[in-house]
Amino acid sequence: MESGVITRFAPSPTGYLHIGGARTALFNFLYARHTGGKFLLRIEDTDLKRSTKEAVDAILEGLEWLGLYWDEEPISQISRRQRHVALVKKLIEESKAYYCYCSPEELAEMRDLAKAEGKSKFYDGRWRDRDPANSPSGVKPVIRLKSPLDGETTVSDLIQGDVSVSNDEMDDMILFRADGSPTYMLAVVVDDHDMNISHVIRGDDHLTNTFRQLQIYKAFGWDHPTFAHMPLLHGLDGTKLSKRHGALGLAEYRKMGLLPEAMNNYLLRQAWAHGDDEIISLEQAIEWFDIKDVGRSPSNFDFSKLISLNSHYLREADDGHLVTLIKPILIENLHGKLDNRAFDRIKSGMSGLKERAKNIDELAKNAEFYACRRPITLSDKALKALDASGKSHLNNLQIELGSIENWSGLSLNDAIVKYAKKKDIKLGVIAQPLRAALTGNTVSPGIFEILAVLGKEQSLARINDVLT
Repeated sequence: MESGVITRFAPSPTGYLHIGGARTALFNFLYARHTGGKFLLRIEDTDLKRSTKEAVDAILEGLEWLGLYWDEEPISQISRRQRHVALVKKLIEESKAYYCYCSPEELAEMRDLAKAEGKSKFYDGRWRDRDPANSPSGVKPVIRLKSPLDGETTVSDLIQGDVSVSNDEMDDMILFRADGSPTYMLAVVVDDHDMNISHVIRGDDHLTNTFRQLQIYKAFGWDHPTFAHMPLLHGLDGTKLSKRHGALGLAEYRKMGLLPEAMNNYLLRQAWAHGDDEIISLEQAIEWFDIKDVGRSPSNFDFSKLISLNSHYLREADDGHLVTLIKPILIENLHGKLDNRAFDRIKSGMSGLKERAKNIDELAKNAEFYACRRPITLSDKALKALDASGKSHLNNLQIELGSIENWSGLSLNDAIVKYAKKKDIKLGVIAQPLRAALTGNTVSPGIFEILAVLGKEQSLARINDVLT
């Protein structure tokens, strides 16, 4: 066990919790739990115009749905503004930061010149050593960091290895905007330091930010966390993941009837693996996961594989738990048509139902015939199966079934097979109209299983309903 590990997930509440963010949270959670450390949550809500309470709630609900519970109370970044102000003033007093009074027009000229010369650094540092007393009137300044002018900054990354950039390629970054608000660069460094974050685990699109943030750590004289920048999720076409690839907010996947176990398992294996293991529970992942084992190559989001994995977890799930999940869906869909023995029947027949479902919604739909009151609604295909011939067989079979005292799958099988032989017909000739009468459809679990779950009274009553 590694001691002193503290990771964090720090989303911005400006929209839904997307699939990439969920994987970032998962990897931070797993590494903290694997090492016996802490997993913290920080809401980066400094963008007051775009941050919403609804987005914060969605983030919290998404993490709870996945079972990624954080330690300690979540921290709001905006509540720490005075701390950010105090520290940037300290940098100014130590001549490590300065006021910049450049106008938008001046900045645009610098940017155009840098672009024409093919340079990545566009700010020319003209206010770096000027006296603020010479500032133009009516211009609200920003505060910039005095970045080193020579040498290089190196990130020793647990995933990417050592990556360096020349300091002369980086501008004197803005720490505070003209409106008095801290930039992301400053706030994230101060907050990670104050929260004692030991490991910053995030997407490799943040790698360029890390070079700049290391300069801020150095200006404050602070030790910096260990960084681990994991590859991003891509679509199957190799491009950055977007909605056109099926990438939705986490809440949308939940509405689609996916199980959190399947989502965690799928996200876990995007850039990380444990041998040839495909099915990995959260408990196993905590035991096995190490951030150093994450690969550098982007992984491709394959929605069909996620659905396949979800089917597996449905089949393996506890029957009673699945009844709990589909119960509100059935109550809403069937309104007042629920039979008083609906959920007892569903639990008894769950083994056959979950074999044929890919998600919770499908499972609920497939279970409706067990849940609804008589008379059940018949589909068009069921009505075709209940033609004159089908009803004739049901009329005869009703007498055979009514004489059975020990109502079980075995005795039912014997009775129906015996009837088919007596009439010299294939089993399917009678099974299909029987299925239609009992379920209202022509596709369902095995007919003997359905008869056993419904019981003698309900089964015969449903047959009688279509005959009368």
